[in-house]
Amino acid sequence: MMKLQPVTLEGPRVHLEPLQHAHAAGLAAAIRDGELWQITQTIVPHPDDLPAFFDQASAVQASGKELAFAIIDKATGEIAGSTRFRCYEPAHKRIEIGFSFLGRRWQRTYVNSEAKYLLLQHAFDVLGCNRVELLTDVLNTPSRNAIARLGAREEGVMRQHMVMRDGRVRDTVAYSIVKGEWAEVRARLEGRGLTVSAEPEVSD
Repeated sequence: MMKLQPVTLEGPRVHLEPLQHAHAAGLAAAIRDGELWQITQTIVPHPDDLPAFFDQASAVQASGKELAFAIIDKATGEIAGSTRFRCYEPAHKRIEIGFSFLGRRWQRTYVNSEAKYLLLQHAFDVLGCNRVELLTDVLNTPSRNAIARLGAREEGVMRQHMVMRDGRVRDTVAYSIVKGEWAEVRARLEGRGLTVSAEPEVSD
């Protein structure tokens, strides 16, 4: 089975590189910006829990089905947050973008849309996917709006899909972009000045 390979994705203002323990201090600072772990509609680790977060990311990366990234704002060199490829199924040519979070000052800026653009470009143009999925809490209105702005199509609600840390049983909204829609989505995003500046660099 083809596995996800660690890769660095380069945009004009955002740089995505495979998540490593060396990113811990920067990621902790991003999480503290807005106290993201307290937002009940998301699953963001407390800064004190980052060692376990990194260990889990490494373990699932070894399976070849997930790849976690640090999102770096090139203007400052700071780590703005993290995101992942998840649930990669090469036989069915589908993948999920998820486990994404940004520090408060980067939310609703170019950082999110450019990071998503880089991931979508890699999924469709490099991995050859037919389908990219994005899932979010039905109560997470900012996330739902951000996904819709990308051009993803809402497909429905998966009822009682997850149990959150506070014990709430979450309904999850499923969105997708499929291969036949990618050209239009790409054109819309590139209309905002988003382009890939170089070929993706495969990391060791």
